Order: sequence, then C-alpha cells, then structure tokens
Amino acid sequence: MTGKRRLEHLNFDNSYARLPESWFHSIEPQPLKHAHLISFNPRVAEHLDLDACQTQPQDLAHYFGGEGRLPGTQPLAMKYAGHQFGYYNPDLGDGRGVLLGEVVNQAGQRWDLHLKGSGKTAFSRFGDGRAVLRSSIREYLVSEAMYGLQIPSTSALCLVGSESYTQRLGMEPCAMVLRVTPCHIRFGHFEHFYYQKRIPELQQLLDYCLSRFYPQYQQAEQPYLAFFTEVARRSARLVAQWQSYGFVHGVMNTDNMSILGETFDYGPFTFLDAYDPSHISNKNDDTGRYAFFRQPAVMLWNLACLAQTLLPFIAREALESILEAFNDQQHTYELEIKAQRLGLHDCDAKAAELVTELWAWFKQEAVDVTRFLACLSQVPATELTTSVELMSFATQGKARLQAWLLAYQARLAQQSLPEPQRLAQMQAVNPRYILRNYMAEEAIRAATEGDYRLVNQLLALLRDPYRESSDLAHYAEPPPNWAAAICLTCSS
Repeated sequence: MTGKRRLEHLNFDNSYARLPESWFHSIEPQPLKHAHLISFNPRVAEHLDLDACQTQPQDLAHYFGGEGRLPGTQPLAMKYAGHQFGYYNPDLGDGRGVLLGEVVNQAGQRWDLHLKGSGKTAFSRFGDGRAVLRSSIREYLVSEAMYGLQIPSTSALCLVGSESYTQRLGMEPCAMVLRVTPCHIRFGHFEHFYYQKRIPELQQLLDYCLSRFYPQYQQAEQPYLAFFTEVARRSARLVAQWQSYGFVHGVMNTDNMSILGETFDYGPFTFLDAYDPSHISNKNDDTGRYAFFRQPAVMLWNLACLAQTLLPFIAREALESILEAFNDQQHTYELEIKAQRLGLHDCDAKAAELVTELWAWFKQEAVDVTRFLACLSQVPATELTTSVELMSFATQGKARLQAWLLAYQARLAQQSLPEPQRLAQMQAVNPRYILRNYMAEEAIRAATEGDYRLVNQLLALLRDPYRESSDLAHYAEPPPNWAAAICLTCSS
C-alpha cells in the first residue's frame, strides 16, 4: 500500500516484542469509561503515514482510550530500573503505560506508539496505573511546545478524556496520551541488566540499540564506545537547549533519560517566567537536586550511571574521557545557542562576554528572558540604546543594561549581515510564546469543565511560537500574579 493509511492499516513491525519475554510484561490496556477525543495532532500523524482526513474521533477514542486493540499492536509494559533522586531503585518499569507497537512508515522510519495512563501493569507497584487529565494536558501541550522551540522531545498524537476518576488531589478525571517517538529505551534499561549481572542480556540490549537507533556505528572500530559518545553528545546539546530556553525538567532520574537525547517523561516541568537559576519546579524535590542551574551537572551524573553499565565492554579510561569532555561540550553548545538568540554569528571571546554579561543581568533583575529577547529581536541596531521598551525590563540595573546595549550595538556594527536578515534570524529563534504554567492551568480548568477549545488553540499556538497570534496575543504579555502560586509535584 502506498500513500496515506487509515488508522486500522498502519504498518506495524514490533521489534521490541521479539526480544526476550523477561524484558517486558504483555498486557492489554484497561479501558476508560466513556472515552472521548479531546485533541488530535495532525503533525504527528504525518510521521505514521496516517491519513488525518480519514481518521475519525470515535476511532481514536476507541483504540487509544483502551477499549479496543488496534490491528498489528502487541501491547507490553517494559521492565527497567533507575536512580531516582540519586538512589537506585530496581523495581521500576512501565507502571502506567504500555508500548502498543512500532509503526514503520514509507521512509523506513520506525515510531513507537506508547499509551500513557492505560492502567495497572506488573510494574505499577502501589499505583493504579492511571494518568489524570491535568498531567495529560501538560504533557500533550509541552510536547508540541518543544517541537516549536526545536528542542528534541517525544510527541503526542492524541489526547483522550473520560468519565473515569481516580484519587490524586481529590478525585480527578482520567485521561490517556498516545506518545510517539522513535525510542523508549532509557538509561534505566541498561542499569536493570547491569545490576542484576545479566551481562549477556546487557550486550543484547546494546546490539539492539545499535541496530535500531545507531546503525551508522555498527561498523565502527569500537561500536559500543561510539554509541556512548553519541548519547553523551546528544545529551549535552539537549541540556544546553534547556538552559538556553529556561526549561526546568523537574525529575531528571535516570529512568527518565532517553538514549536519543530527547526530552522524555514530562512531570512537574516549568518554563521560567522570571530568570532564577535556583528555581525548583518540583515541590517534591526537597533538596533541590533538580534545580534549574543543576541540570547540566545532573545530566553528567546520569551519563556516569550509564557509563557504569558499559564497563563490561568499554575500557574505563575511554568512558572517563567522554565524561570529562562533557562540561566543555555542553558549555559550547549553550554559548552557541544563546549567541544565536542574540544574532551573533561568531562565538568568539567577545560574543561569550556579551552572553555571560546579559544572562548575569537577567539573574540580577529576575528578567522574563522570553519577553526580553522577543523584544530585542524587533529593535534595529541603531535604536537599541534609545528603546524605551527594552529599558522597561530594568528596575535596579538600568545602567548595567545600557552599558550592555552599547557593547552589543558596537558588536553588531562589526557584522556584515544585513540588518533585516539579522532581525529575521533572531525572530526565528526567539519565541513570542512559551508554555507558561498559567497557560496550561487555564487549559486544564476549562477542560475539567468539558471545554477543550483552549487545549486545541494552545496546541496550534505552541507549534509555531514565533508568529504573532491575533486571538491569543495576550499570552505574550507578563503572566498574571496568581501564576506564582501554581504548585507542581510529581503528580503533575
């Protein structure tokens, strides 16, 4: 069959289900009561060769609300382990989700379909295996927000609501999200086999990952070392993007780290409203282990945990060399991204000074970085030092900002790039909109009352956050005062 496919005719080839049965638990999703479609993402449907025009809401609710099994799927819950808040937990696995199967599109790309909130599995421990509407909306929207920001992330095809309820912050409605990504292998998969001393299976996992995700390294002199080098590089770039756009993951446990360097398993995430390096997005994080400024160090720590599992196959010195290079690699990526946001083409020492000084001023003033840089990308170089709007971001540090603008203006004068082109390039990487907590909260409150319009409006807004929206322009304004009281926990 060529062209777009109907939902029931997706091309499944479930390679993970062909691995040893001890690696997972086969289980059927448990249906939600009166499941109904809240939102569908046609952009993600393109990955699957799914014909969005022929996809019916009732079919999406039927198959991804747990009522029926989509032809070709082989639902299973993966077994893995991981370090949670620094402590090893051997009892982890897919506790509230199932890998339905793998769709292979006409380009030969393989996409996992993972249904989150599908009920109890063998790894649910004391949980009920459900996801609530609140957390499901947040993951559904942030997946699209990350796509809009060009930050690697899982995506979501659809969001399904229901009349089922479960106990969280009181009784809350249940929902399911269909997560779509090339890979659900986590650092914790490797830890599971390593700490159980199942070394042949650990090697089998490595070979599977090379074959499926990194075939370009299969013929390398040291394929496993090439694999770890690439995972570390992607992880360094990912966290550099987080730091550059003010994203706080909230739960950087090793079981939430993807070997593809994608943002994975959203919980109490935050995009900073005001720049505060010490911000903790997760109120369950009592020690601040996952504070914003600590994210690069935590990513390195997580990579060290992964490196530990590879010691049976790779010399310690080689692994340590990669880990030792991480900080410089991550810093270089972060500098490049921030310089790009400022329209600076050469990341030399002077560019680094401008970046460092501006972000230091952001910290001093607790600046809304998104709004400031969106404003900066609209101001011609000749008007920088006289811009009333730019100066309005300063309270105590007006002289410091004025000095920076003078130095920045002088630097721009040395660049050969035409002014309209520079501004256009800056506007293409400085969003007007990010998914602020209060925006998600407004969508959640409306959806809880049965009104799903804002969920769908925000999905479109966040997919293209650089374009001004006439209907939702107020989301480019400062957040309301009540937004500061929003409290996020691991149930978020």
